[in-house]
Amino acid sequence: STGSRTLLFFFFIMFLTRLSKRLSQIGFTRRFSTQLHENLHSLGKLNHVAIAVPNLQQAAAFYKNVLKAEVSEPQPLPEHGVTTIFVELENTKFELLHPLGANSPIQNFLNKNSSGGIHHVCIEVKDISESIKQVRSKNIRTLSDEPKIGAHGKPVVFLHPKDCGGVLIELEQE
Repeated sequence: STGSRTLLFFFFIMFLTRLSKRLSQIGFTRRFSTQLHENLHSLGKLNHVAIAVPNLQQAAAFYKNVLKAEVSEPQPLPEHGVTTIFVELENTKFELLHPLGANSPIQNFLNKNSSGGIHHVCIEVKDISESIKQVRSKNIRTLSDEPKIGAHGKPVVFLHPKDCGGVLIELEQE
């Protein structure tokens, strides 16, 4: 039922938040990025986890009114075919994604996952141009030839999920 899905989703979000805090406390982020430093130019922190939602206002109300999180205003991004809302957490953000326009990649995602779900993770990099060169040199495809300006006004590029263990990864310039 809808109530049980909402409750399950709530507990899942709580789990992710606690896991992220615990990993930060034990220094996992620092060790992880140091180990990958040789493989990817200046891999930085987790910027956000993006969640595709079928109803943007309802999802924003859940985070704002139930979980008492700080929620941004909707931001249309026609170049990406989405409208976004950011949910601020202590150590990262959730980006709520909703389709914008007829050719939205988020609509395709929602057609396959009608309840929505995690769409991608965004990791910051110090030099996006150098990072793109390095991932391409390792036969990892990017979804665009050049970076585009993302929701934070910074250059971003997406890595093909088939080359990244089934995960859509967004790299964002710090």
